[in-house]
Amino acid sequence: MSLRLGDIAPNFKASTTKGEIDFYEFLGDGWGILFSHPADYTPVCTTELGRTAQLKDEFAKRNVKVLAVSVDPLDKHQGWVKDINETQNTTVDFPIIADSDRTVANLYDMIHPNASETMTVRSLFIIGPDKKVKLIITYPASTGRNFNEVLRVVDSLQLTSNYSVSTPADWQEGQDVIVPNSIPTEDAEKRFPKGVKVVKPYLRYTPQPNK
Repeated sequence: MSLRLGDIAPNFKASTTKGEIDFYEFLGDGWGILFSHPADYTPVCTTELGRTAQLKDEFAKRNVKVLAVSVDPLDKHQGWVKDINETQNTTVDFPIIADSDRTVANLYDMIHPNASETMTVRSLFIIGPDKKVKLIITYPASTGRNFNEVLRVVDSLQLTSNYSVSTPADWQEGQDVIVPNSIPTEDAEKRFPKGVKVVKPYLRYTPQPNK
């Protein structure tokens, strides 16, 4: 059965470019991103892993640990990392799982036979401190991920997990957020002292609470 939002992310042990890891221990009490790649030495994946490395500080300030997975073996990963560092002008210092037996790929339903019976699709999972799956994005092998969107979603998930708000379409950090319909307007005005703008009874905005 494939994973769905709200499911507990399966734990696993794996060999990586940074040694043996236990996934839950690696995440600790923070947030995590697990993302898959169809194969080593592929051009789109090379740019994605490079971009992830370049965003190291952005992930760190959000208390997010990143972990990549590919079905190729560890020695191939090590050579690929050298190429990524060279071509993307960065340093990959997050782990890349060697999943040659496809344990992780199968746990996270990363093999889609109609796309490829051997290579993983380009899936990304955001996992919360409660070890539950908060987001799943799956791209085809031909399309690279938008990491600005990944960071935007992390910001939204962290905000909405700490405050009783939702984020509108195209929301960016610092912009107004939505008051959920579960909160009556009278209560919302007390809960959100910065003010509540009522556009419709079901559509109400308030400034981002932690700004």
